[in-house]
Amino acid sequence: MSATFDPASPDFLADPCPAYAELRAWGRVIRYEPTNQWLVPHHADVSALLRDRRLGRTYQHRYSHEEFGRTPPSPEHEPFHTLNDHGMLDLEPPDHTRIRRLVAKAFTPRTVERLRGYVEELADTLVAGLVARGGGDLVAEVAEPLPVAVIAEMLGIPEGDRAPLRPWSADICGMYELNPAPEVAARAVRASEEFSAYLRELIAARRADPRDDLISALIAAHDEGDRLTEQELVSTAVLLLNAGHEATVNATANGWLALFRHPAQLAALRADHALIPSAVEELLRYDTPLQLFERWVLDDIEIDGTRIPRGAELALLFGSANHDPAVFDHPARLDLTRRDNPHISFSAGIHYCIGAPLARLELAASTRALLTRSPTLTLAAEPRRKPGFVLRGLNELEVSVV
Repeated sequence: MSATFDPASPDFLADPCPAYAELRAWGRVIRYEPTNQWLVPHHADVSALLRDRRLGRTYQHRYSHEEFGRTPPSPEHEPFHTLNDHGMLDLEPPDHTRIRRLVAKAFTPRTVERLRGYVEELADTLVAGLVARGGGDLVAEVAEPLPVAVIAEMLGIPEGDRAPLRPWSADICGMYELNPAPEVAARAVRASEEFSAYLRELIAARRADPRDDLISALIAAHDEGDRLTEQELVSTAVLLLNAGHEATVNATANGWLALFRHPAQLAALRADHALIPSAVEELLRYDTPLQLFERWVLDDIEIDGTRIPRGAELALLFGSANHDPAVFDHPARLDLTRRDNPHISFSAGIHYCIGAPLARLELAASTRALLTRSPTLTLAAEPRRKPGFVLRGLNELEVSVV
C-alpha cells in the first residue's frame, strides 16, 4: 500500500499526483483499510467500471443493508440520506432512467445553447465588478455566483431566496468526503432539513402558479403520469443545484490557479482566445474537481486476478485516471492545446454528468470574460485549499488587476 496516499495529509491535498503515481505502479486495485474500500487508479479500469452494470451507486434496489453486509445509516442522519438517496445520482434503473429522462430535456445541447446569452452577460457583469474593485476573491465574486445564479434561474428559485443555496450545498456536500466528522454530518443533516422544507414550499407555490422553469416542468410531468414523487422532485432539485455549481466553482478556481502557476500557458491563452474550448478540457483534466467516485459491488468481479466480492466498495480515482501516462502524453504537463484528451472529470456510463454542456458553457464564459476584461490579472496571495479530498477546490483565490 502506498504510504503517501493519505487524504488527511496537507501534503497530499496540496498535490495528490505523486501518491497517484505510486498507486498506479502498485497495481490495478489496492485495498485501503482506513475507509474499507478498494482503490482503482488506472484510467482504463475506471472508465470500464463506470460502465459495468455489476456495480451500482446504490445496492438497496437489490439488497437490504443486512443482506449486503452493511450497517444501516445512523437514524440521526436520516434527513440527509432521504434527500440524497432519492436523487438520480444515487439511484439505479429503472428509477434512475425514469428521472433522468425527465430532467435531460432541460440539459440538451440545444436547450443549453439558448442560455448562452444569459450566461455570458452574467459572467461579464461579475468580472466587470471584480475589475472595477481592482481585484478580490475570484471564488466569491465570480466562480460561485455565476453557476449558482444559472442553475437557480433554471430551477425557478426567486432571486431573493438564493442567499442560503450555496451554504446549504456546501454543508450537504461535506457528507461526500471520506469518513466525515460528526460535526460535518450534523451540518449536512441540518442543511438537508432546511433545504427540503424550502423546496416543498416552493413546489406548493409552483403547483398553484406554474412558471416557465424546471420545477414547474417536473411538476407538470408528474401530473401527466410520469410518476415523479414529491421526494424525488425535492431530491432532484437539490442534486441539480449542488452538482450544477459545485464542480464548476472548483474547476474555475483550480483552473485559474493552474494558469497562474504556468505563466507561459496563460500567456498563450491570452494571445489566442480560440484556445478556450481546449483549455477548459485540459484544466478539468489537470486539476480534477471531483477526485473520487464510489461504486458498490453488486456481484462478484475480478480485477487483474483479484476477486472483489459482493458488498465491497470501489473508490474510482478520477484524479489519478486523468494523470495516467498510459492515456495522456506527459500528463503532469499543463498543455492547453492538448487534443487527445479523454478525461473522465464528468464521469461516464449512465451517471455521466447531465449538466456537462452547461458546465462547459459557464467555464468558457467566465474564462473569456476574465481574459477580455482583465488581461493582466495576477495572483495576489497564496490560496488555501479546502480541507476535503473528494471535492477538490479552494477556499478563496485572491487576485489583483495590475
